Amino acid sequence: MPRLPITEAPHPSGLDLERLTTRRLLARLHAGDVAAVRAVGSALEPLARLVDLVAARLGAGGRLFYAGAGTSGRLGALDAAECPPTFGVAPSRVQALVAGGARALRRAAEGAEDDAAAGAAAVRRARVGAADALVAITASGTTSFALAALEEARRRGAATALVTSNPAARARADVRVVLATGPELVAGSTRMKAGTATKMTLGLLSTAVFVRLGAVREGRMAALRPGSAKLRARAIRNVAVLAEVSAARARALLERAGWDVPAVLGACLDSAPPLARRRYARDERSRSAGSGSRSRSARRRGDVR
Repeated sequence: MPRLPITEAPHPSGLDLERLTTRRLLARLHAGDVAAVRAVGSALEPLARLVDLVAARLGAGGRLFYAGAGTSGRLGALDAAECPPTFGVAPSRVQALVAGGARALRRAAEGAEDDAAAGAAAVRRARVGAADALVAITASGTTSFALAALEEARRRGAATALVTSNPAARARADVRVVLATGPELVAGSTRMKAGTATKMTLGLLSTAVFVRLGAVREGRMAALRPGSAKLRARAIRNVAVLAEVSAARARALLERAGWDVPAVLGACLDSAPPLARRRYARDERSRSAGSGSRSRSARRRGDVR
């Protein structure tokens, strides 16, 4: 019998869960959240390599794909969905390939994870190529859909990465991010520690990538797409602070530009005082050193679409 991945092993601290008081049960389960944070912290070195790899692909016009099944696939879809409004990137530039398709986002389709042919087909259907990056997400390191997607992406020349909670996972990839969360308190329930660590990892990955690509300035979203009242108010604040104009002026400029935040910031900085322009130029040089091949004009506009 093949050796089980560590994510399927029983945890010694899970043997008496049903006998604990509710308060003690929650404390025991919450300890897993703390372990997940530590696991992510221990994986920052390979994660940094992955950020630079993905930023280079996106900065040159490529795309980022997540591939996974079950919890892993849904976490990839969640991160992909949050990138357009937050960082101003087109939805086509960050996508999730999920076993079972869209229906699996609403209801578990666990059998779909075993369909290796579907994983490879999803990559072909998306026309993943050498300009792109694909991150396979599989807590156990054994999910057929995700591993087949990873292998097909490698075959097609894409940059590849594996995010897993199984140190023994053997899939080949340009970058391996191992989140050593160990056994779950409920054996095999990787929506717990492994899922928490994966959610943090994907959030760190996409945020750091778009910081590198110029979508964040001084801790503020510089390319958000304000599609709601809350986001429009945020856009006004951000433009007012970053362009050093009044809130009323920021609103007027945004309304005139169709709420295109990067365009407004670029126009404001063109006519900004010398001190603001020098600060912007200094920040641009720093970001350029970290983000590789993006053109100066694209960086100046904050255009990451």
